[in-house]
Amino acid sequence: MIDGTLRGDASSSMLKIYGRPNSINVQKVVFCLDEIGLSYDLVLAGRQHGHVDTPEFRKMNPNGLVPVLVDDDFVLWESNAIVRYLCAQHSAGALWPNDLRVRADSDRWMDWQTTTFGPAIGPAFYNLVRQPEDARDHAAVSASQKKGEACAAILEKWLGDRPYVSGETFTMGDIAIGAIVLRWLNLPLERTPAPNLEAYCARIMERPAARKALVLPLS
Repeated sequence: MIDGTLRGDASSSMLKIYGRPNSINVQKVVFCLDEIGLSYDLVLAGRQHGHVDTPEFRKMNPNGLVPVLVDDDFVLWESNAIVRYLCAQHSAGALWPNDLRVRADSDRWMDWQTTTFGPAIGPAFYNLVRQPEDARDHAAVSASQKKGEACAAILEKWLGDRPYVSGETFTMGDIAIGAIVLRWLNLPLERTPAPNLEAYCARIMERPAARKALVLPLS
């Protein structure tokens, strides 16, 4: 049995999330759950917690990655798919926008976080946060920093005339973007000043669900 912790308190049914609190992909799901106010059991898995290579876990997710959502007899992996599922089921008209164009805008930024900004800063995060200093690949950090700056510049411009990525309202897109922006702004490296990005991050971190899910310091 995997040890877990119970968080959230507003749902009659119990969801299970398999993952670890310092995984950004798990953080997105936990952020979403707490933002909606759903009860769930966080079952510790991945890295130091193990279990992802067991036959039981691989039956749920053959990739051996976290997070995994278990909702009764339904099993879902891929963090953004989980966030979309939860928002569509429990937050239609709010985190899951009714307006198709606003929803597509939110979707766009969720995918960009996964395919572009996340991979851009991944090497810098891995080397600066999870590697000892004598094992760091400084060339990889430098290349990652340049890619991260390019992504940050795109988002800095986009947020110049809107408080959230889809406009005036916090949506599911801000769950994904908020998580990656917090990571970028807290990496131990020099960055080009980005006042819009910093103000956006501050707005995100005013939300109780964000303060619970988005773990600092980075680990």
